[in-house]
Amino acid sequence: MIWVSLSEKIDYQEEVERVKDPEAGAVVAFIGTVRSEENRVKALVYEHYEGMAEKTLGEIAEEACTRFGILNVSIAHSYGVVEAGESAVVIAVSSKHRKEAFEACSWIMDRIKERVPIWKEVINE
Repeated sequence: MIWVSLSEKIDYQEEVERVKDPEAGAVVAFIGTVRSEENRVKALVYEHYEGMAEKTLGEIAEEACTRFGILNVSIAHSYGVVEAGESAVVIAVSSKHRKEAFEACSWIMDRIKERVPIWKEVINE
Protein backbone atom coordinates (compact mmCIF):
# COMPACT_ATOMS: atom_id res chain seq x y z
CA MET A 1 0.00 0.00 0.00
CA ILE A 2 1.03 3.56 -0.64
CA TRP A 3 0.11 6.69 1.31
CA VAL A 4 1.29 10.20 0.45
CA SER A 5 0.26 13.48 2.02
CA LEU A 6 1.10 17.13 2.39
CA SER A 7 0.00 18.68 5.67
CA GLU A 8 0.79 21.48 8.08
CA LYS A 9 1.73 19.07 10.87
CA ILE A 10 3.03 15.50 10.61
CA ASP A 11 2.44 12.78 13.15
CA TYR A 12 5.45 10.51 12.59
CA GLN A 13 4.00 7.76 14.79
CA GLU A 14 0.90 7.63 12.61
CA GLU A 15 3.04 7.29 9.48
CA VAL A 16 5.02 4.42 11.03
CA GLU A 17 1.88 2.63 12.22
CA ARG A 18 0.35 2.98 8.76
CA VAL A 19 3.06 0.83 7.10
CA LYS A 20 3.21 -2.02 9.61
CA ASP A 21 2.39 -5.37 8.07
CA PRO A 22 2.36 -8.95 9.44
CA GLU A 23 4.53 -9.98 6.46
CA ALA A 24 7.16 -7.33 7.22
CA GLY A 25 10.37 -8.15 9.01
CA ALA A 26 11.42 -4.51 8.96
CA VAL A 27 9.92 -1.05 9.35
CA VAL A 28 12.28 1.83 8.68
CA ALA A 29 11.43 5.49 9.11
CA PHE A 30 13.27 8.67 8.24
CA ILE A 31 12.21 11.84 10.01
CA GLY A 32 13.67 14.99 8.51
CA THR A 33 13.61 17.87 10.97
CA VAL A 34 14.33 21.58 10.63
CA ARG A 35 17.81 22.39 11.97
CA SER A 36 18.33 25.57 13.94
CA GLU A 37 21.87 25.98 12.54
CA GLU A 38 23.21 27.08 15.95
CA ASN A 39 20.07 29.17 16.62
CA ARG A 40 20.36 31.12 13.36
CA VAL A 41 17.27 29.49 11.81
CA LYS A 42 13.91 29.97 13.49
CA ALA A 43 11.82 28.07 10.92
CA LEU A 44 11.44 27.08 7.30
CA VAL A 45 8.44 27.97 5.18
CA TYR A 46 7.56 25.24 2.69
CA GLU A 47 5.49 25.93 -0.42
CA HIS A 48 4.43 23.37 -2.98
CA TYR A 49 2.84 23.12 -6.39
CA GLU A 50 -0.53 21.72 -5.30
CA GLY A 51 -1.61 18.59 -7.11
CA MET A 52 1.76 18.10 -8.79
CA ALA A 53 3.64 17.59 -5.52
CA GLU A 54 1.23 14.85 -4.39
CA LYS A 55 1.32 13.22 -7.82
CA THR A 56 5.12 13.17 -7.87
CA LEU A 57 5.29 11.77 -4.31
CA GLY A 58 2.96 8.98 -5.42
CA GLU A 59 5.09 8.21 -8.47
CA ILE A 60 8.22 8.03 -6.31
CA ALA A 61 6.47 5.70 -3.85
CA GLU A 62 5.29 3.41 -6.66
CA GLU A 63 8.77 3.30 -8.17
CA ALA A 64 10.28 2.45 -4.77
CA CYS A 65 7.84 -0.43 -4.31
CA THR A 66 8.84 -1.88 -7.67
CA ARG A 67 12.57 -1.20 -7.35
CA PHE A 68 13.02 -2.48 -3.77
CA GLY A 69 10.14 -4.92 -3.36
CA ILE A 70 8.82 -3.10 -0.31
CA LEU A 71 5.39 -3.90 1.10
CA ASN A 72 4.15 -0.49 2.21
CA VAL A 73 5.33 3.10 2.05
CA SER A 74 4.06 6.34 3.55
CA ILE A 75 5.46 9.74 2.64
CA ALA A 76 4.32 12.86 4.48
CA HIS A 77 5.76 16.31 3.80
CA SER A 78 4.96 19.49 5.68
CA TYR A 79 3.95 22.77 4.16
CA GLY A 80 3.65 26.21 5.66
CA VAL A 81 5.79 27.28 8.62
CA VAL A 82 7.82 24.49 10.22
CA GLU A 83 9.66 25.58 13.36
CA ALA A 84 13.22 24.45 14.17
CA GLY A 85 13.09 20.99 15.71
CA GLU A 86 9.79 20.05 14.06
CA SER A 87 9.31 17.35 11.41
CA ALA A 88 9.44 18.55 7.81
CA VAL A 89 9.25 15.13 6.12
CA VAL A 90 8.54 11.58 7.25
CA ILE A 91 9.16 8.49 5.15
CA ALA A 92 8.09 5.12 6.55
CA VAL A 93 8.73 1.86 4.73
CA SER A 94 8.00 -1.78 5.52
CA SER A 95 9.56 -4.76 3.80
CA LYS A 96 10.37 -8.39 4.40
CA HIS A 97 14.03 -7.58 5.08
CA ARG A 98 15.83 -4.58 6.62
CA LYS A 99 18.29 -3.99 3.79
CA GLU A 100 15.55 -3.22 1.27
CA ALA A 101 13.71 -1.00 3.77
CA PHE A 102 16.82 1.09 4.52
CA GLU A 103 17.75 1.38 0.85
CA ALA A 104 14.21 2.32 -0.18
CA CYS A 105 13.92 4.98 2.51
CA SER A 106 17.18 6.62 1.48
CA TRP A 107 16.36 6.38 -2.23
CA ILE A 108 12.92 7.95 -1.67
CA MET A 109 14.42 10.93 0.19
CA ASP A 110 16.92 11.52 -2.60
CA ARG A 111 14.13 11.45 -5.23
CA ILE A 112 11.99 13.87 -3.18
CA LYS A 113 14.86 16.38 -3.15
CA GLU A 114 15.37 15.95 -6.92
CA ARG A 115 11.84 15.80 -8.28
CA VAL A 116 9.09 17.07 -6.00
CA PRO A 117 8.00 20.70 -6.54
CA ILE A 118 8.43 21.82 -2.95
CA TRP A 119 10.38 24.98 -2.10
CA LYS A 120 11.61 26.31 1.20
CA GLU A 121 12.41 29.74 2.57
CA VAL A 122 14.49 30.27 5.70
CA ILE A 123 13.16 32.41 8.53
CA ASN A 124 16.06 33.74 10.60
CA GLU A 125 15.79 34.87 14.19
